[in-house]
Amino acid sequence: MLILIFASLLVFYPVFLKAIGEFLIIEDPLTHADVIHVIAGEDYRTQYAIQLYQQGYADSLFFTGGWCDKHQWEHGVHARQMAIAQGVPPQSIGSDDSPVTSTYSEVQNLKKWVISQPASLHTIMVVSDPYHMRRAKWTYQIVFGKEFTILMAPVPFDQTPYRQEWWKDAETRHFVMEEYLKILYYLLRYGLSIQWLEILDTE
Repeated sequence: MLILIFASLLVFYPVFLKAIGEFLIIEDPLTHADVIHVIAGEDYRTQYAIQLYQQGYADSLFFTGGWCDKHQWEHGVHARQMAIAQGVPPQSIGSDDSPVTSTYSEVQNLKKWVISQPASLHTIMVVSDPYHMRRAKWTYQIVFGKEFTILMAPVPFDQTPYRQEWWKDAETRHFVMEEYLKILYYLLRYGLSIQWLEILDTE
């Protein structure tokens, strides 16, 4: 009996762990969008968005994020420079370099830019890390409502430092566990509008 239980654990435990990670990942089929929004982060996010733009998946790119102490640059400015250096026309790039404290505030900045555009924009493609996608999708839906189509385009794992077998890597483990905490926080902070929680805002 004990051998049977142990064998079952060996078979099903990895499956259960994998499901925990996969729940966080939302990936839509790649189709054309009006704009690709890159959530501020490491350069591989920007690089993947540039790839998608160059492959014809969007008419424009939009970058958010203010000063980054870690890298000593402004995310929006840095990402714009990367895109121009790789041949993206400046007129196809939008950015907002104002300070942000959360993914939610980045999406709010995107919405201000979308509303200010002379042409109507209806489809937004979102680029970020795979395990960030579920919380990001919920955030865009809250901010933009049902009038916009939100497409999730996570950076492929082989272009990130993270692993699909998240429990086998310390950095990925930290990301996944923290993401579940952030989902709970977002449900309380933005879903239930508990305002005093703003002191804990984080990307």
